[in-house]
Amino acid sequence: MKNVCICGGGSLGHVMAGWLSAHHCAVVSVLTNRPEKWEHEICIDTPDGSILKGSLSKISSNPDFVVPQADIVLLCLPGYLIEQELEKIKYCISPNSFVGSVFSSTGFFFEAKRILSDKQPLWGFQRVPFISRVNEYGRTAHLLGFRNLHNIAVENVSTEEKLLFSSMIEEWLKSPVKLLKNYLEASLTNSNPLLHTSRLYTMFGNNNEGKVYSRMQLFYEEWTEEAADLYIKMDEEFFSLLRKLPVTEGFLPTALEYYESYDAKSLTEKLSSIECFKGITSPMKETDDGWIADYSSRYFTEDFPYGLKYIWQLAHENYVSCPFIDMVYKWGMSKLK
Repeated sequence: MKNVCICGGGSLGHVMAGWLSAHHCAVVSVLTNRPEKWEHEICIDTPDGSILKGSLSKISSNPDFVVPQADIVLLCLPGYLIEQELEKIKYCISPNSFVGSVFSSTGFFFEAKRILSDKQPLWGFQRVPFISRVNEYGRTAHLLGFRNLHNIAVENVSTEEKLLFSSMIEEWLKSPVKLLKNYLEASLTNSNPLLHTSRLYTMFGNNNEGKVYSRMQLFYEEWTEEAADLYIKMDEEFFSLLRKLPVTEGFLPTALEYYESYDAKSLTEKLSSIECFKGITSPMKETDDGWIADYSSRYFTEDFPYGLKYIWQLAHENYVSCPFIDMVYKWGMSKLK
């Protein structure tokens, strides 16, 4: 049985640790800054009403205690923490350990290739495998939704090893896994870096700059056609970039294809009706006058400087015209302190 070290105690860290240990896929340990808050027994509830009960082997804030024996290290962290986590664990990672990220579009591969050995096996999901939320920290969490297909990239190992690894992940997650051509295909996505930022711009930028709302807005259930239209335009620019890069044609569906839509109106209807997105609120904070944008939220601190940034940079490096991405990226970065 493989040893897996989950790095990070957020929603995905809870659910991944609970899922893998409950299904007896691996011996699971957790590297977290708050080990005292964790129990060795973890419970995850699922959309069908079942409860997964897992048991964790080791829980520590010291990487020397949980990382060296790990066959697989999985970072379940926001983009702004990836660099410092890799710096913290690089001295104790086994040279044969597969170091990965639960979500690659926040710069994981770019940072891992810079910080770790050029022979270190690397891997990462294109999109998060689960929609998840913590219930009671270190004890229970909600698994709100599954992916029908998991796209992953694996680097620095042979083709045979890549295939074996992807088959193992498929068995663990009990759903199909597609092996991508290279890390660019996992790192560049039209999910959160475009999806979130287009919505944020139409909520708080341009004509809504400084707007005070009378109540908290629901991020997806109250999605607008204006946001959908901007998302589609940014996605078109993104695909112009992909045509300049060494990626497989068609490796990624367009936003409209992914959400089975054909225009801004149908995309709005789709996004606002997805069951696992219901109840998700917007990055806002309450003031005496009403609700305003919360620029300290991860929607801002991650999706602009650790998501949209890489698309924006590559577009300019490859001379791809991207006026809508330019507009949204520059606005979002202007809001970060």
